[in-house]
Amino acid sequence: MATMTSRTPTTFAYKAMDATGKPVKGTIESDSPEAALQTLASQKLVPISVQATGQGLQRELKIPGLGGKVKLKDLAVFSRQFASMTSSGLSLLRSLAILEQQAAKPPLRKALGRVRSDVQSGATLSVAMGLHPEVFPSLMVNMIKAGETGGFLDGALSRVAKMYEADANLRAKIKSAMTYPVIVLCFSLLLGAGVIIFIVPVFEKMFAQLGGNLPLPTQIMVTLSHNMWWAGPLFLIVVGVGFKLYRKTYRDNDAFHLKVDSLKLKLPVFGSLFTKLAISRWARNLATLLHVGVPVLQALDVVGGTAGNAVIGQAMDEVKTAVRIGQPMSVPLAGHELFPPMVVQMMEVGEETGQITDMLDKLADYYDHEVQTATESLTSAMEPLLVVLLGAVIGTMVICLYLPMFTIYQNIAQ
Repeated sequence: MATMTSRTPTTFAYKAMDATGKPVKGTIESDSPEAALQTLASQKLVPISVQATGQGLQRELKIPGLGGKVKLKDLAVFSRQFASMTSSGLSLLRSLAILEQQAAKPPLRKALGRVRSDVQSGATLSVAMGLHPEVFPSLMVNMIKAGETGGFLDGALSRVAKMYEADANLRAKIKSAMTYPVIVLCFSLLLGAGVIIFIVPVFEKMFAQLGGNLPLPTQIMVTLSHNMWWAGPLFLIVVGVGFKLYRKTYRDNDAFHLKVDSLKLKLPVFGSLFTKLAISRWARNLATLLHVGVPVLQALDVVGGTAGNAVIGQAMDEVKTAVRIGQPMSVPLAGHELFPPMVVQMMEVGEETGQITDMLDKLADYYDHEVQTATESLTSAMEPLLVVLLGAVIGTMVICLYLPMFTIYQNIAQ
């Protein structure tokens, strides 16, 4: 089979009329004006004008920080819309054209335009989407490929949509639960910075007029206030560079990636939450892949890289080795400390009854609920701790600012 290469088609602005005679305007990506006209005709549109764009005022404006990366929520919405269109009888090209126009994120819209162009040239949908791994995850591509092979693309898309919707819903609940702690923490940092920048200099002038030596805690705050103009930006730069370096090392260094993910699962309070989240994602992804007919070994290979934790990936390598020699998946899972006995037992029941996808779905639903409950409990426990932290920050600063008063009163008394 010939290898497909990613092209950069030209963007054309068109004016056309639909079947009811209503004027339609939009943009379309194609290799030539002739191909653009053919695409419009296949969409049952009557072209009025087709002109190339991308020059002068028509050039697409890109602003750093805006437009953004394609997120899980975007994929969930895209998958649900795609599944609805294909199940209602719309052609693949027509569905892709509508999705391209409706896509809110520029990277997704651009990728869909190229996918549609490649499909129009004869490529399969999975091959065309596989050329854009930065937009379409390997999990989605493999499921669509299985749907194409088995002749149930709309069913595969529905399953993809259900999976991403469940994952996006879980993440949204976690973010919602963590909103209050993050706000309190940020407020504490801003309050501390405000006191050091605006309040400390006022007290420093007063102390200078009254005379006497400043206690060490107060002197530290005064020194920090004097150097805040360069120490603050330097701290932010160091944190930013350190975070980028960490992410790059985490992404590129497999040993470091595995070590960090292993450490996450062993943290005193958050380790249990991270473990439940990883098992939930693993179970749902594996169930989805097996449900649409992806071969077991291929499904294990894909799910190992999509569970969000390198420890899961390492465990899936062990499972693949066992499956190749004829062992059931539950055997190597039982020897891995990451998977609780309940997971192993449900896998065994699923393998014995031939309902492994149903068992995996139940596991995913169970751990989704566990993650939500654990997150809410953790947030409830953190709220009073954060209030205490905020009080400690304010109290410490007040004490540091009023410590010189005691020294001054002692000098006066003497």
